[in-house]
Amino acid sequence: MVSAGSNSLVAVINTHKLMSTKSPECWASDPNARAVKIEVSAEQSLLLPFDQFAFSELRTDGKEQTLRLVFATHEVSLRGHSLRRIETALQRMELSNLVSLPTGYRSLVADGQPFIRELVVAVLAESDAGRQEAEP
Repeated sequence: MVSAGSNSLVAVINTHKLMSTKSPECWASDPNARAVKIEVSAEQSLLLPFDQFAFSELRTDGKEQTLRLVFATHEVSLRGHSLRRIETALQRMELSNLVSLPTGYRSLVADGQPFIRELVVAVLAESDAGRQEAEP
């Protein structure tokens, strides 16, 4: 803001940082998805195509749930809460993204919304053997 007849410039800086009010999400769906992006860490992700999906298994132990996703080359294990919605999105072939959230974020996620506290990816042994046989 500049006042008339003055040689000085006055700048008003908003010191209030805008914070997102959107709750953190550990999954996403897209009806056009052809693969699931698994964010293993900030440095590593992988895409697992739906045509390599074999099966899933959901187990509940009290409030904790475990969802196991088996693909031709990898097995993905999720631990958390309200994972049935993720299973349903996969069943519809609409699941597009999975990522775990730090435990401290649990209180920011609305009740009934999926919360993945642990995500583990394992390479299946059969795919390793097939890869080794294919190499000269």
